[in-house]
Amino acid sequence: MKFIPDIHPEVAEALALGLPVVALESTIISHGMPYPQNVQTALEVEEQVREAGAIPATIGIMGGKLKIGLTPEEIEEFGKSDDVVKVSRRDLATVVARKLNGATTVATTMILAEMAGIRVFATGGIGGVHRGAAESFDISADLQELGKTNVAVVCAGAKSILDIGLTLEYLETMGVPVLGYKTEDFPAFYTRTSGYRVDAKLESPEDAAEILRTKWALGLTGGVVIANPIPEAFAMDEDLINDAIETALEEAAANHIRGKESTPFLLAKVKALTEGQSLESNIALVLNNAKLAAEIAKALGPVNEL
Repeated sequence: MKFIPDIHPEVAEALALGLPVVALESTIISHGMPYPQNVQTALEVEEQVREAGAIPATIGIMGGKLKIGLTPEEIEEFGKSDDVVKVSRRDLATVVARKLNGATTVATTMILAEMAGIRVFATGGIGGVHRGAAESFDISADLQELGKTNVAVVCAGAKSILDIGLTLEYLETMGVPVLGYKTEDFPAFYTRTSGYRVDAKLESPEDAAEILRTKWALGLTGGVVIANPIPEAFAMDEDLINDAIETALEEAAANHIRGKESTPFLLAKVKALTEGQSLESNIALVLNNAKLAAEIAKALGPVNEL
């Protein structure tokens, strides 16, 4: 038995015609932001992709069906429902077999995007090695997925609640190129810099596309991280965000919150501690990444020619 994704007609037509398509995740709708900002942001991100000349494909699982391209009504359902499962690679078979609704993480969005023939994906920030991982072994499945799935991930770096240095070390071990868009410093989600360097600086969407084409033409499987710093106007004060993160981490530890529940908890706590400023920054960086992803998808060309 082979599962065939349910591809939205607009997305299917774009893929058939070789038009640029950008994959978008659904965890940001169900677990990343509160309602109604989650739905509003998801629709704005889709519109940003369209304005930049590509077709958006928000990915999720509804009633066990692999959906490549959600309708506005389905996005609304994801945003309002409290029974949507956060789905990483390990959860995918269970959610599909039990015909549940599932929101895709970076890892699962990559899996389903590649299955549908989409090679560029825009998100907020990738998961990574959590602080204290030497004791907890808490490492996001996103990193291993990047090592084996042929999808480029446009992001604002790694979430600053993580251990960024160890995250980059892990990506190096997995052979994943980390490229900075017009920057040599790896961004830290809410801030434009982290103090860690990227592997190479990109000068344009065409530059990114040429590296992607070359990587896959060489038979080098796996993804690429394209780190796109948050727009300067929305970057947060480094001391403010770091203090909020430290407080959130201490509370998570005190309440024994770990695993896939940790990121939603930490992001919600940071939002409260920054009086909503982190949410405003989060929305801005996702829109910024969607625009760049569309430009790269246009420069990359049809998947069947890669």
